[in-house]
Order: sequence, then structure tokens, then C-alpha cells
Amino acid sequence: MLCGFIRGQVEAAALRERFAHAASPNFDPERHLERIGLANQTTMLMSESLEIQEMLRQAMLERHGAAGLRERFRAFDTICSATQDRQDAVLKLLAEGGLDVMVVIGGYNSSNTPALARICSEKLPTFHIRGPEGLDGSALVHRPVGGGDEQRRDDWLPAGAVTVGLTAGASTPNNVVGEVIEKVLALRGLTTDDLAAA
Repeated sequence: MLCGFIRGQVEAAALRERFAHAASPNFDPERHLERIGLANQTTMLMSESLEIQEMLRQAMLERHGAAGLRERFRAFDTICSATQDRQDAVLKLLAEGGLDVMVVIGGYNSSNTPALARICSEKLPTFHIRGPEGLDGSALVHRPVGGGDEQRRDDWLPAGAVTVGLTAGASTPNNVVGEVIEKVLALRGLTTDDLAAA
């Protein structure tokens, strides 16, 4: 709808009504959207953020032409580098293959942790847990990818030899990740020393 307004296809009143809950008081689309600066401090998927940026840039280009674009639209790369690093690493891990199941560790209210879970779930069974408390004996307490209430799964870890992938949100402390690793290994009677010896 925003791009439609910029292109002249949507009326200002319709835009104000649609975004009344998210706009500043006295927001005037006809005046305030003549020039747009996009500074994005987000933990959402970088590809999604860049897609939004390109949609706005294209709408401004169509309305004002190439000559006026630089004066009317600026975007600043302020994506959280820790988030991007984790997204890049998980995409590489998935591309290498060989995983049977993925565990994503981090807060349910985070934005980057559910994004990691969503990426992983496109390739293999994925479980988003808050931390080591999500492993209750052999059961796993997780939040389904896409949201909803916590669920308990007793059958999350396949029998036999299995390769578990693990990632964590940008603000998940290393000690929390370490505790989860220890608990997963313990399910198969292993310790971190066994991993080091392998």
C-alpha cells in the first residue's frame, strides 16, 4: 500500500487509515513521503529487509525518475552484523547437508531466533527452544516454528545415528548454548570430551 501511494495509485486518506496505529501524530503522507530515508536497525532476515528497501527505491524511482532519486531516497546499511553472521552460518550449514534435525536456541520474543528457526524448517525438522530447560530428559519442550504455545515432544530425536545441527539467536549467551550441547550429548551417553576425542 505504501508503494502504491508513492506511485500515485493510493489516496493519502487510505494510507493514513491503514497505518493509523503505526504512524506519528500529524503524519501527512503527501508531505512526509516526498523524501524517504531508510535506516534499518533490525534483526529480521537481511534478505527481507533488502527486499523492502528495493520496493521503496523502485516506487520512488517510478514517481520521481532517476535524476531525483538520490535526493529523495537514501538507505543506510544498519543491519545487525551478529544476526547476519548467524543467518549466513546457518545457510552454509544447511547447504552442506548431512543434518537430521535442527535445534535453535533463544528467546521466543526475539525476532532473529524465530527467523533462524524459519530458515532451518524449510530444510529439515526444526525445534526452537529457549535454553537447556527445553530438554526435559529425552523430551523436548519447544515453540513451533511460526509461533504458538510451547509443545512437548518425546519423539524429536530419531533413533540410531543422528546428526543434530545447532544454532542460537544473536543474544543467546555461549554458556546457554554449551548447556544445551551437553544435554543433547547426554541423551546418547556422550560428553563434550567424547566430541573432542572424535
